[in-house]
Amino acid sequence: MLTLLQLPLRRILDWFECLFDKPFGPAWNPLRQPGTLAFFFFWVSAVTGIYVFIVFDTSIAGAYSSVESMTQQWYLGGVMRSLHRYASDAMVATAALHLLREFSLDRYRGVRWFSWFTGVPVLWPLFLSGISGYWLVWDQLAQYVAIGSMEWIDWLGIFGEPVANNFLARDSLDDRFFSLLVFVHIFGPLFLLFMMWIHILRINSSKTNPPRGLAIGSFAMLVALSLAYPAVSHAPADLGMVPPVLNLDWFFMFLYPAFDAWGSGVLWAIAFGGSLAICILPWLPPMKRAVPAEVHLEQCNGCTRCFEDCPYSAVTMRPRTDGRPFEKEAVVNPDLCTSCGICVGACPMSTPFRHSGNLVTGIDFKKPSLDSLQTRMNEAITLARQGQAAEHPAILVIGCAHGADLGRVADGNVATLTLPCIGMLPPSFLDFALSGQGVDGVVLTGCSDGDCYHRFGIQWTEDRMAGLRDPYLRKRVPRGRLHACWAGKTGSDRLRGEVEKFATELTIINAGAEQGDV
Repeated sequence: MLTLLQLPLRRILDWFECLFDKPFGPAWNPLRQPGTLAFFFFWVSAVTGIYVFIVFDTSIAGAYSSVESMTQQWYLGGVMRSLHRYASDAMVATAALHLLREFSLDRYRGVRWFSWFTGVPVLWPLFLSGISGYWLVWDQLAQYVAIGSMEWIDWLGIFGEPVANNFLARDSLDDRFFSLLVFVHIFGPLFLLFMMWIHILRINSSKTNPPRGLAIGSFAMLVALSLAYPAVSHAPADLGMVPPVLNLDWFFMFLYPAFDAWGSGVLWAIAFGGSLAICILPWLPPMKRAVPAEVHLEQCNGCTRCFEDCPYSAVTMRPRTDGRPFEKEAVVNPDLCTSCGICVGACPMSTPFRHSGNLVTGIDFKKPSLDSLQTRMNEAITLARQGQAAEHPAILVIGCAHGADLGRVADGNVATLTLPCIGMLPPSFLDFALSGQGVDGVVLTGCSDGDCYHRFGIQWTEDRMAGLRDPYLRKRVPRGRLHACWAGKTGSDRLRGEVEKFATELTIINAGAEQGDV
């Protein structure tokens, strides 16, 4: 059932992401960075909120006039108020998009349950912060939101006297109650920041800052929006009358019309029931756990590469226990291991050029093991060479289980090899595939660029190919015979086109090599 929801959602999001890739590129594509943008918009809202609070009069009588005075100063105070409002709206939008993307990419189950489970409650202090901010303006919109919120809370019956009674008459509120609202609006963002920290607590090398260019562009967009459509107030609040037509901020107030139509009980059911349903999604059904990685101490020299490359801190380094003359040894926490294989690709002992029996490396899986990977690669190379026509080069396409369907590109001279993650591929295996009686070219593929299911598979692979990260691809390997196409799960047609184009390039390279031999 969930798959039926995920696939259409992924296709829709993928279409828009590819559309935005053209002007921005994958690295600066805002649709691919909603999580980091949510953090960025939080800080914009927090910094501008400090300025707004400095000039704000925290009293019933002076609140509205101080906000109006600030708004009229369009070049500073008005811009700061608008930035505060639009950055808050943008955080809601990017947080919602982040949740939808992680769901569509199936990155919420298994080991990832903690980030998902702690991420959903982040929405509660986010909405508390936004709604309480609208109260402080104390205009007719604030009056509507405050009365609706208090009636919603009163339905729980946790207070002796209904709190909404404080809004029955013009003189029913005092400065002390308003100071409480100020405290709520300050406490909300602080608690929100704490929950955001909990959300990323178990993620290794968590990324909370968007690329600099994307951050600058996003901030410039907010400034332009603030100048073109400055945030303005409604008429002053008047508890002696019912507010007329209001312009709602639908990012924060989309549930208030539902409250008016259905009442408090239904709204609590939607809020709590919806939050609970989203929280337990990782176990509906639970992900079938793959066998975690194992360390073979006889092959481990404590180099720390697996520790540094693991996306979820599943590998730790501890003092040596086998008496060998090395300071550290790698230890795998099976509860955190996603079985991506990135640690296998990082191990310097993962080389197919060894000839002593079965291929055993410092860290490996029982299934699929590195030895079985070499066997499958040999079979794929043989298959590509056997299906090779005189005019077509032999190509090996290596991809991951979360990328494009490799079955749609396998054809005659094109053989395929699928890994749990492209980051599991040791660079030496590319050297092996292109050496001797190997293939003419290798195509690397996997998830969409910047959207690796295992977070760092694409990045670490590219860094290893470029010699920026150990273990790196040796310089003797001809780069012209390597091609990368990060097509993603919905990019099978694109991958097929890239393979055909690469085959044409290899034909030219082979022809030139033959002429050179002559």
